[in-house]
Amino acid sequence: MSKITPQLIGKTINALSYFQPKLAAKFAVKLFSTPQKGKITEDQRAFLNTAVHDTVNYKDIQIKTYLWGGSKDTVLLVHGWESNAFRWKDLIALLKAEDYNILAIDAPAHGDSSNKIFNAPMYSECISEVVKTYKPNVIIGHSIGATASIIAQENHNLPSVEKNVLLGAPSNLAISVKNYADFMGLNKKVRKAIDAYYLKYFKHLPSYYCAENFYKNNETQGIIIHDKKDKIISYREALDIKRHYKNAELIKTQGLGHRLKSDAVCQHILEFLKV
Repeated sequence: MSKITPQLIGKTINALSYFQPKLAAKFAVKLFSTPQKGKITEDQRAFLNTAVHDTVNYKDIQIKTYLWGGSKDTVLLVHGWESNAFRWKDLIALLKAEDYNILAIDAPAHGDSSNKIFNAPMYSECISEVVKTYKPNVIIGHSIGATASIIAQENHNLPSVEKNVLLGAPSNLAISVKNYADFMGLNKKVRKAIDAYYLKYFKHLPSYYCAENFYKNNETQGIIIHDKKDKIISYREALDIKRHYKNAELIKTQGLGHRLKSDAVCQHILEFLKV
């Protein structure tokens, strides 16, 4: 998407808000919830075909699962926005070498999972169904996948989960919505309409999905890995999570960005799994 395109779309939504504020909000939320990337390429599929494939159903959504069997604890890998299970390829190789039982999924509207839209509350419900089915001991989540995993644990009884690894996780959905609104140049009228839309369809404002509400009751062991210069999710959000996630250690990286793909990050994860 070119730099001018979001501005033009934002101006169109703003103009629409004066005549049809609910429609403008619905359009803005749909854009925010519709991934443009994340489908599996042929090169990625060759690797994913080394796993045992299955699906887990949540309502009318089919969640694609990939299993690499092992004798140790079951580790669930949960990717973020505009990605898919392939993003874990390097970590999967290391986990296989240690004989962990590895499960990865494609989020709704990503990879080979069904649906056209994606949001954190929906993702959390899908994750809870996967956890109930496979009973992982550990969840490793990247970005919104990490946050959705914590929401799933707060909203459902998922006793199998003993450890969480949070990679570049956002602490508050309201911040993500604000960043999107700023990027699009949306006016106050549209922003208020977006809040009203979330309240109507998700029963909560975006600000409800925050670290204070979803980490304070989580007693699992955790590590929070976040890059100091992350341009997608601010490091301040990692500090916010750490304040509320009592049993977690914060590990700061430098120069890895939001993706956090490095041998050092993988080693932090492996060491944490062995504790």
